[in-house]
Amino acid sequence: MLHVSSPSPLAQEVQAGLAKMPKRLSSRFFYDAEGSRIFQEIMHSPEYYLTRSEFEILETYKANLLRMFTQSEHRSFDLVELGAGDGLKTKILLGFFVDQRVDFAYAPIDISADALDGLIADVSEQWPHLQLKPQHDDYFNSLQQLSANAKSRRIVLFLGSNIGNFTPDEALDFYRQLHDRLLPGDLVLTGFDLQKHPAVIHAAYNDQQGLTKAFNLNLLRRINRELDANFNLDAFDHYETYSPETGEARSYLVSQKQQVVSIGALDLIVSFQEGEIIHTEISRKFTRSQIEQLATQAGFTLNGWFMDSKGYFADVVFTRN
Repeated sequence: MLHVSSPSPLAQEVQAGLAKMPKRLSSRFFYDAEGSRIFQEIMHSPEYYLTRSEFEILETYKANLLRMFTQSEHRSFDLVELGAGDGLKTKILLGFFVDQRVDFAYAPIDISADALDGLIADVSEQWPHLQLKPQHDDYFNSLQQLSANAKSRRIVLFLGSNIGNFTPDEALDFYRQLHDRLLPGDLVLTGFDLQKHPAVIHAAYNDQQGLTKAFNLNLLRRINRELDANFNLDAFDHYETYSPETGEARSYLVSQKQQVVSIGALDLIVSFQEGEIIHTEISRKFTRSQIEQLATQAGFTLNGWFMDSKGYFADVVFTRN
């Protein structure tokens, strides 16, 4: 039997989350190698509009964004990306800024060393003269370090509607922490998925190919592999619901029978009733008034609003007061 002396973040999440009622696991553990591969497929599915919408915005408004980024007494800036991943959408901006001979440095932040190393290798190959300041750490530690040595304006990117995975209180706390680590005049560019017809949102998390289901179930596969568990993936189903009143899309894993699961690395036995759920993700959708209120409460001014042609998604610029 496998034992771990120092519990990994996944082990801690599973230990705590499966003891709750209802059971829950954080969506941040979706992205192992297989989860990332499945998500790449999801992004190309016809129902999943989010990635295409943000690509359109960045491609259409990259010159507008550059003008905003360089409107300060110091035209140089650090482009700081939180949770950079593979930097797929950010490369639209990087390529344009390099072509325009902008004086900037790219500072990707990610807790995954593998993802960060892969991104840096790729960016270095495409733009060998671009100054890089990679940070393998959490968001706020990295921002604190960048702020301490700041000689240029900071432009913080938080793309992909990742803010939607936070509760309202968590989102406000997140921006307040950002505020405290930035200087007046620094900018934050955030991707927000907007409220729209509920059927459009519901379909995005219930694609006909079953990719979202596979993505959700892969979390159990990861626990099996990393924590010596014996989840039977065929005994769980994917269920998603969207509430237009709250703007929350929620994803669940549902036990299809009464069953017992062993997690060897934790010496843990977990019982499931038929129909019992594990809550795995929340993805909030926003109105403009909610976004404006969030900016104001956190000490920012909203001064840039860029939407795709369907009005599904917005990339929003906050200025630190």
